[in-house]
Amino acid sequence: MNLRGKLVIAFAAVGAAASVLVGVFSYQTASQRISAELDRSLLTTSAEIQAGATQVLAPSPFTSGPKDNDHDEAQPMVAQAIAPDGEARRIGGRPAVSFTVDDTDRALAANGRPGVHSYRDLTVGSDDYRVITVALGQDRGAIQLGVDVDESRHVLASLATRITLVSAAVLIAAALAGWLLARQITRRLVRLTAVTEQVSDGGLGHAGVPTGGRDEVGRLATSFDRMLGRLADARADQERLVQDAAHELRTPLTSLRTNAQVMRRFDELSPGSRTRLLDDVDGETRELAHLITEIVGLATRRYDGEDAGPVELAVVAEHAAERVRRRTGRTIVVDADDTVASGQARRLERAVTNLLENAVKFDAGGTEPIELTVRRGRIEVLDRGPGIPERDLPHVFDRFHRADAARALPGSGLGLAIVRETALAHQGEVLARPHPGGGAVVGFTVGSDRLLPSSHLDHAGG
Repeated sequence: MNLRGKLVIAFAAVGAAASVLVGVFSYQTASQRISAELDRSLLTTSAEIQAGATQVLAPSPFTSGPKDNDHDEAQPMVAQAIAPDGEARRIGGRPAVSFTVDDTDRALAANGRPGVHSYRDLTVGSDDYRVITVALGQDRGAIQLGVDVDESRHVLASLATRITLVSAAVLIAAALAGWLLARQITRRLVRLTAVTEQVSDGGLGHAGVPTGGRDEVGRLATSFDRMLGRLADARADQERLVQDAAHELRTPLTSLRTNAQVMRRFDELSPGSRTRLLDDVDGETRELAHLITEIVGLATRRYDGEDAGPVELAVVAEHAAERVRRRTGRTIVVDADDTVASGQARRLERAVTNLLENAVKFDAGGTEPIELTVRRGRIEVLDRGPGIPERDLPHVFDRFHRADAARALPGSGLGLAIVRETALAHQGEVLARPHPGGGAVVGFTVGSDRLLPSSHLDHAGG
């Protein structure tokens, strides 16, 4: 059973239960009120008969319906006197029936105090009676008075019929209301389910989630729409990365294939050609390995699982500078303040290392030191290379982007893309601009919300 059917049944069940409870309570209340009224009328009439007003036994006729029984044409009352010895004598009333006298009636007639009475129900022939026996006292016996209750039961039966019809109507109305409400509630869920089925069948790029509303379903749809958007972006990034990687891998693979063909004639080459060939193969394999490492790092987001904590950016800068000094032998000057940020230390260090290696690559023949500055979460690397052409500035941090002047230089084209990923992960942004004295300034920032007081690191370490 689907959710809509369950809601309809639930609404109908609640409506039916409520109407049945109200109906039973109403019926019981009406029955008790009618019975109490009959008992009060019998007690009052018995007092009048004791006073000699036997004319009260004459029935009060009323207009009857075509389907009413004969005894429903009036409210018949029958009275009889019970002697102290238990013998009954009819006093009057219609129809001419006699009531049986039981032990309680005899006890009241023989020894009862004046006014003491008891009630009981009797069936005489086809009619039901409510009977009262009232003791007269002083050896005068008792008065016994009965009233036909068929009319009262007819009224109660009509009431029960009406209650049943009303309960059925309430049940139908509740089921209809439940269906309408369930349709309204589940309509967006049905559409959302259709979207999820479309996504599961591979239609992520064409999925349109029906959003709107502030209730739980609306919030679910909005969250699902944002999730699908992020999945679509991730899938597009993945496809673009694969396409760009395939394009970039083609060049070193082509070069290696060419060198492999040349190596088939290795014995024919001069010693110098052999050395150049082997150096070329070695360089291409290193570049290929580096490229694959960068691609795997971007694709798997290897640093995403690193826990964030207080990081001294000066320490990160020194570690990255020391690593690049050892690899390249270049002089790197670090000028850092005591900024502390909440971030991923290894990821930040990798980004700074990429900035420095990029500066070394473009300033390969330079003699002046490369400058690395850290100020309030702003990390910049200054080199004295050829600089960045104006048209290339918007694309510096794109994956596999290379300026015309850099196409002959080694590198994967992914280093600055990793810097951008790191900046975004730390709520910052990337920056690149030409330096007025020649060269370029490339860097990134850490978001201001990530910056911590310098004393925070001491407290965390203690």
